[in-house]
Amino acid sequence: MIRLSPQMRTAIQRTTLPVLVLLSAGIVLLGKADQLFFDSLRTSVTDSVAPVLDGMARPLNALGSIVDHAKMVVTTYQENLRLSAENEKLLQWQQTALNLDAENRQLRGLLKAVPKTSVSYATARVIANSGGAFVRSILINAGTEDRVRRGQAAITGEGLVGRLTEVGDRAARVLLITDLNSRIPVTVENNVPAVLAGDNSERPRLMYLASSDAVKVGDRIVTSGEGGIFPPGLAVGVVSAADAGGVRVEPYVELSQLGYVLVVDYGLSNALPQPLPMLTRPSRRPKGDTTEGAGR
Repeated sequence: MIRLSPQMRTAIQRTTLPVLVLLSAGIVLLGKADQLFFDSLRTSVTDSVAPVLDGMARPLNALGSIVDHAKMVVTTYQENLRLSAENEKLLQWQQTALNLDAENRQLRGLLKAVPKTSVSYATARVIANSGGAFVRSILINAGTEDRVRRGQAAITGEGLVGRLTEVGDRAARVLLITDLNSRIPVTVENNVPAVLAGDNSERPRLMYLASSDAVKVGDRIVTSGEGGIFPPGLAVGVVSAADAGGVRVEPYVELSQLGYVLVVDYGLSNALPQPLPMLTRPSRRPKGDTTEGAGR
């Protein structure tokens, strides 16, 4: 290791700064003197370094594209999940809106069905449909608490549905006009009396016609008011068949798709026979029990 004397070290420190200043000034003067040389040198260096920079930039660009593509895939997946959830909610709202629209149409139809001659009426929802091969009836959520009584008529905006046969405090059963036990006095639009008889089919029959030739397909059927069950003029249906198999009536009301009915009191339910009260059988005392006789 070369050791410099203090004098030499001091001389080097004093001359370093002036040398650097002179070197810088020389470079500046040289650059000013020959600008062309430096431009050519800079271009050569750039040309030499460009392939290296290009080779380094391609993998970086490819990696950036892969990262951007991955981000796009993740974003698209998240967006699809969000849209799927929103679509499911919209479908649920759409189904709810369709149900409400159907209920509104039925309720608007009931508003048109309010008869002027009724004593009172109550709107009821159908909560059960016991349609089957042996019985045609529905259960509604209205009872004696809603002033509903046995024998009252159940109608919609299209026409007659049936009559109430069993009434509880909060629910009642409606016997449909297509039930086997339903018998309704009716009139054909040309004043031909008949009885509409259900047989558990979709189209009840017309019975007791004075002349079947007086009835034709398309004739309108309404209640006659006889028998005190229904008032006259309630729309029932239209004749759909009149041939050797009998006269069939297509009800105006689609009984298999009932949602609401109007229970109307025409003041005629008192004319129906009331159901007999249940008889209680007297209790039997065991033989030899003379307790009651002993106390007399």
